[in-house]
Amino acid sequence: MTTVHTLPDYQIVPLGLPPEGYPQQVHADTFSEKPFLADYTQRKRAFFEHILKNPAPANTKAIWHELGRLAASGNVHTGVFRATLAFIEARKDCADFALHGVLRWVYQFNPTQPQLLYGTGVQPILHPPMDENVIQRAYRTILGFKYFPDEPGMDSLCTWTENHYILYTSAAYLAGQFFPDETFSNSGEKGWQKIEMNRARILRWLDLRLHTGFSEWLSHVYYDEDLTALLNLRDFAQDSEIRQKAETVIHLLLLDIALNSFRGVFGSTHGRAYGNTKRWAAQEGTTDTSKLLFGMGIFSNFDNMSAVAFALSGYTLPPGIEAIAQEQSRPEMLNRQRMGIRLAEMERWGLHPNNLEDGMHFLTLEAYVHPLTIELTLNMFDRFHWWENNFFTVFKKYRWLIRLLRSLHLMKLLATALEWDLCRNTREQVDIITYRTPDYMLSSAVDYRPGYGGDQQHIWQATLGPNAVCFTTHPGNIGGRTPDKWAGSGILPRVAQIKNVLIAIYRLRRRPALYVPVRHFYTHAWLPKDEFDEVVEQGKWIFARKGMSYLALYSHLPTRWQSEGEDRNGQLIAEGKDNIWICELGSGVQAISFAVFQKQILNASLRVNGLRVEYHSPSQGKLSFGWKGALLQNGREVDLHPDVRYDNPYLVIPFGVSVENDLLRHLLK
Repeated sequence: MTTVHTLPDYQIVPLGLPPEGYPQQVHADTFSEKPFLADYTQRKRAFFEHILKNPAPANTKAIWHELGRLAASGNVHTGVFRATLAFIEARKDCADFALHGVLRWVYQFNPTQPQLLYGTGVQPILHPPMDENVIQRAYRTILGFKYFPDEPGMDSLCTWTENHYILYTSAAYLAGQFFPDETFSNSGEKGWQKIEMNRARILRWLDLRLHTGFSEWLSHVYYDEDLTALLNLRDFAQDSEIRQKAETVIHLLLLDIALNSFRGVFGSTHGRAYGNTKRWAAQEGTTDTSKLLFGMGIFSNFDNMSAVAFALSGYTLPPGIEAIAQEQSRPEMLNRQRMGIRLAEMERWGLHPNNLEDGMHFLTLEAYVHPLTIELTLNMFDRFHWWENNFFTVFKKYRWLIRLLRSLHLMKLLATALEWDLCRNTREQVDIITYRTPDYMLSSAVDYRPGYGGDQQHIWQATLGPNAVCFTTHPGNIGGRTPDKWAGSGILPRVAQIKNVLIAIYRLRRRPALYVPVRHFYTHAWLPKDEFDEVVEQGKWIFARKGMSYLALYSHLPTRWQSEGEDRNGQLIAEGKDNIWICELGSGVQAISFAVFQKQILNASLRVNGLRVEYHSPSQGKLSFGWKGALLQNGREVDLHPDVRYDNPYLVIPFGVSVENDLLRHLLK
């Protein structure tokens, strides 16, 4: 649930000294904007060579680095394993990331039990014997862990977001499968009971993804976690239905990345993202995986574990997905996607507001206090002792008020009155547009909950290079938890996009709030001058060039550059309650110079009337859009919410049907 990048609690520091010859210094990789090697086998060899040259990162995914070293016959720092086991035993948040590394270790690096691999193409890894004390401790750690919030023990684990849910349930399933007749010391269950209980949970999560996609849509942070859990299921689950569906969802995640990336940058709209991952492509959680599978990105060692899981897995990447990711010659590619569900339609998906098991699925959307789910959430707080969970301190703060309102049956009324603020984490159905050319990419969540508070949603981004990006937000908190300065939004804008042109409208108002009041009456853009070859300011327009790729950014309100601090010459601030931003992209491919591009934009008619704009785009014609009403292009209404799961040159699938169909299978052959 919380970023793993900055807090000491999210670090695993090796215990004891490393072995002789273990690398002490980081040998940084370079970012590849084109496939650096054509063959996957060669890329995997280069990935293992990179691992051998570098020490384990001091984050929750350190054990995965050491598994890579084991597979590459490198000397291994057992202190990483011991520190990882201590981290899991302490029930630190994100222990599930580390636990999946331990599970792959005991399954795949266990030459005494080759039957554990079940003929799924996974090769057992033979290695020098590990300290028997460490192995036995790993077994005790697996048997003693808390796998679900109804098990005994007080903690501040996050078990319920979309990625954590599949990590915990799959870990419980695989742990039970490894120890089917053993008693798990924390829950008192036998392993076969864990299999039985978590099989249903896993299949339900998989089926929802197959039918509706991801609430953490296109997340360049949390797709890494999803992929890791699914690869472990695909490689080690005995149940053929789980293995098959897990593999299909892996295909879908990689297809999402391939369709919505530009030259190795997963620079699309995201359901969950953080300030660093949006601004710096080398800190995306999926970039190592992208470079391994598609040849583009960077082996960053920053916050990734799925790359090692892929390198060790029996999974084979479908050539069609690899081709989509690597294609750089198609003049234009327009991808439209819909993902997620509407809570008002919950019963369409077999979910009910009075069922604790369903409550965990509502929380994969982070629908904590939605009017339709708030009573169920509070029942879960009571059942699971979540009042003491650190993630819910905001609720504990108001527990006296909650008790009073519950006794008066007024909680739903409160949730309705403050829905704009209290449901800022909630991620309901989203419609996505990504437009990609050989020179740039523009992506957005179209007309997504305008006027609501936001949390970690990243609504739009223009990408011209690894760090040559542009986006706007309304700051929530300055420092502290999200939404902060760059992650998420205090108030979400209303956004529309026509191919290479985007309009973002912000309407900021002071309103009653319990979570994140509106304190900052300005919007701002991230446009790092130093990452572009040229930046020109003319009137209300700012133009930027990266090679032969061009960007034009308009703010109706006057802007100023941040002149000091870490955002110097990167943050563009527009003071005021209401503002309209416009972004248009172009290139010199058709022999249009940067100067001509600027002239065309500056000569275009542009009129703003309150919260409505009429812009005669040089490339897309007359566009009219406002805080309310339709988007018009040359007088014709544009459908902002088509009923499609995928609509692009490669496949078209309606929303709501399972993607396990002939069309998708044809693409993946």
